[in-house]
Amino acid sequence: MQRYFVETFKDDQFFLSHEDRHHIVNVMRLKTGDEIICAYNEKSALCSIAEITDEQVVAKVIKWEDESVELPIKVAIANGLPKGDKLEWVIQKGTELGASKFIPFTAARSIVKWDEKKAAKKVERWQRIAKEAAEQSHRQLIPEVNTPVNLKSLLQLSRSYDFKLVAFEEDAKQGETSILNSTLSRMEKGQSLLLVFGPEGGLDQEEVALLKENDFESCSLGPRILRTETAPLYALAAVSYHFELMR
Repeated sequence: MQRYFVETFKDDQFFLSHEDRHHIVNVMRLKTGDEIICAYNEKSALCSIAEITDEQVVAKVIKWEDESVELPIKVAIANGLPKGDKLEWVIQKGTELGASKFIPFTAARSIVKWDEKKAAKKVERWQRIAKEAAEQSHRQLIPEVNTPVNLKSLLQLSRSYDFKLVAFEEDAKQGETSILNSTLSRMEKGQSLLLVFGPEGGLDQEEVALLKENDFESCSLGPRILRTETAPLYALAAVSYHFELMR
């Protein structure tokens, strides 16, 4: 069943306009009486389309869903800017796996240079990818996608998180296996975790040292060296396994 994230809710009715109305009417070809799911304020409800006008679609709540599909902890992914469409892949698949936020950042080894002139359109595209992935995976919230920041700004943003980890390939080479697991074991429902990943070529020693000075722990993601677009997905899958499949 089609799911939509809706911002306007009043008197047990949702009001969908713009792209959502277009999708309902012209793509899905739904009619009055058809059912959809509306997500609002981290909750979702089964609804019946009550009215379709030239400006909006009105959907009336049939029943609210009780079960949450969100990860028990809030996981933010900070990714060094990679080449091509790799970040789009991370945002799409990371949303499906439960990430709550994406923070791209410019790292020392980032080949791509952030173009401020194209910033607004780029971030708007990333946010749209997150929205579509959240609808497809039946999420109850849309992850926020930050405008790319530098490492100094990332450190400032990190102060609001309960736990902070940086994935460092040198730890994997040296056989470190415990930090990710021990961190997840200490976390409680509702707490937040910031995971930092480097771009192609990884993070340099100075960046890792600076992160450690700001209360990050470095960890490995197993014995194999993962690509920049694979590592965040591995970590999110580990979080899901720990909190959702082992319970």
